[in-house]
Amino acid sequence: MSSGLVDAPPSEPSAPPRRRRRWLRWTIAVAVTVVLLVAGVAVGVYAKLTGNVKHIDVTADDLGATRPPKVAGTAMNVLVVGSDQRDGKNAKYGHHIAGERTDTIMLVHVSSKRDNAMVVSFPRDSLVQLPACRATGGLPGQRPHLGMINESFNSGGIACTWKTIETLTHIRIDHFVKVDFTGFKSMVNAIGGVEICLPEPVNDKKALLHLPAGRQTLTGEQALGYVRARYSMGDGSDIGRIQRQQMFIASMVKKVMSGETLTDPAKLLGILDAGTKAVTTDRGLNFGVMKDLATSLQGLNAGQIRFITTPWHYSLTQPGRVEWVQPQAGHLFQIVAKDQSVQGVKGGQAKVGRTKIQIELRNGTWRSGLGTQVAAALEQRGYHITKIGDSARKPQAKTTLLYGPNGETRVPTLTNDLQTSALRKVAGAQTNRLVLVIGSDWTGLKPLRADDTESIKGFDATHDTCAT
Repeated sequence: MSSGLVDAPPSEPSAPPRRRRRWLRWTIAVAVTVVLLVAGVAVGVYAKLTGNVKHIDVTADDLGATRPPKVAGTAMNVLVVGSDQRDGKNAKYGHHIAGERTDTIMLVHVSSKRDNAMVVSFPRDSLVQLPACRATGGLPGQRPHLGMINESFNSGGIACTWKTIETLTHIRIDHFVKVDFTGFKSMVNAIGGVEICLPEPVNDKKALLHLPAGRQTLTGEQALGYVRARYSMGDGSDIGRIQRQQMFIASMVKKVMSGETLTDPAKLLGILDAGTKAVTTDRGLNFGVMKDLATSLQGLNAGQIRFITTPWHYSLTQPGRVEWVQPQAGHLFQIVAKDQSVQGVKGGQAKVGRTKIQIELRNGTWRSGLGTQVAAALEQRGYHITKIGDSARKPQAKTTLLYGPNGETRVPTLTNDLQTSALRKVAGAQTNRLVLVIGSDWTGLKPLRADDTESIKGFDATHDTCAT
């Protein structure tokens, strides 16, 4: 489906394929994130469901003697990781590979007053300074070195990942949850499907996904394909897929917390049953802790739950890897550690945040790959790229931003980041998406200011990607 602003020419070739089935390592974290954030609606059922949860030990020796202090005593920080273990029930998702890996790492922060929550995602390709971890459980351990953040799970299991996140962020973690992806489809089905919106039809043979354009409700099988798809949607990048997956979790959380779901005891029990069967935790996250958390979260609503990705940029020294942007990343970690709210952060001048803006890119030059380069630059600022293609006519002398009446409030945010652009309003357009036609005068984005904190605000679970 065209945006209504310009014709939709053929897209640029996608980037080379990455490691197989990385999508699986992300989807498995969805179920536990939802369970944690909506636990307050079903206190009584935990007694029945606690037997579903598996536990493993993480000791003080595993985490080391120099852990971050617990600054906010009653706040709770839960590390959520996804496992791609492929034996048993998981065997049907791919060829059996010994052991476990994780490319999904999130931190769920619940405030001391239980009046807000944050889900902070760490890009799986983050290039970071990894700490030493001891050998345990047949794993070799980890020596200190510069590497990818997801190496820690391979080297020392969940305890090493826990230590790595604490070392990098200086946030004291209270508990961990490891999730198995087999519960994902049953979670989606248990809530009666999850609503998403597609700007154009999807036909992805690899993901076994065939969907029409527009607003629709996905079943569990379709949802798995949706969060798995990469090259057939958006700009084909993994960051674009992560953005789409975050939106999916937000839609899932909103559905679970709706009155329709909360007033249906059978449906609610099915959701929690599916989620807890997929969960492994530390022994400290026992029934008593869950019950107390559930009781305290009863007043939480979707607008008080925010999704944030650690500020990042593509590495200049190691292509394909990402590095965290400072001081923004450090500022975000301090907010979590001190149990503050990102809504009170100064410096976010944009009327509409970047994470709420969808952009279609059109390369109006003969410079091959320029659309992909511009997409990467915009993604690093937090924008969502829905499609990359070519303009109907080339060359275009001037970079031009096209928008409809529903997208007018989004224009100032984007133009504030562009070095130069002409504006063109399309009165008949029905979408709030913006179309950026890249002209021969393109010179890149304006430098990101050190006090620009827009990237750490994220979006809340009320965000509707289908809204025009």
